[in-house]
Amino acid sequence: MPSLQLYRKGAGLFAAFLAGRVPNLRFRHAVYRFLGVTIASDAVVHWRAVFFGPAGVVVGRRSIVGNDAFLDGRKGLTIGADVNIGGHVHIYTMEHDPHDAGFAATGGPVVIGDHAYVATRSTILPGVTIGEGAVVAAGAVVTKDVAPFTIVGGVPARVIGERRRDLTYQLGRHMPFQ
Repeated sequence: MPSLQLYRKGAGLFAAFLAGRVPNLRFRHAVYRFLGVTIASDAVVHWRAVFFGPAGVVVGRRSIVGNDAFLDGRKGLTIGADVNIGGHVHIYTMEHDPHDAGFAATGGPVVIGDHAYVATRSTILPGVTIGEGAVVAAGAVVTKDVAPFTIVGGVPARVIGERRRDLTYQLGRHMPFQ
């Protein structure tokens, strides 16, 4: 029988899931903060986001997390300032080791640097650092660190270009009902 602690954890994940379906940014952010997510006051987490280990997630100033994102904070997920996370992005900090006889869980923190752009439907695996200003192309699966101002794409992600280094934009705009 599951422990009381597991029931509490499950209830918190369910509360975050339900809050993510409410088209009111202030309400969602209030629930996420209550559950331990650190969200800058001018950041935006669009609706239908799903959290695993919400207390380990940090969303920096003016960053935007797109709709239907999956954010795993169990080992720590830090999203810097002015980061654009597209819709349907999955970020994992833990996974199972298929080579371990006991199928042990393994993982590490994910860090996404300032001004990075993680495009729609991409996946970031545990222990990865996305450098400042880096771009992850749509649908990419990132298994290794991405150097600052590098553009990666593919499965697994590989370098496909470089990004300019004089980025000055600021994000944080939000449309009602998202």
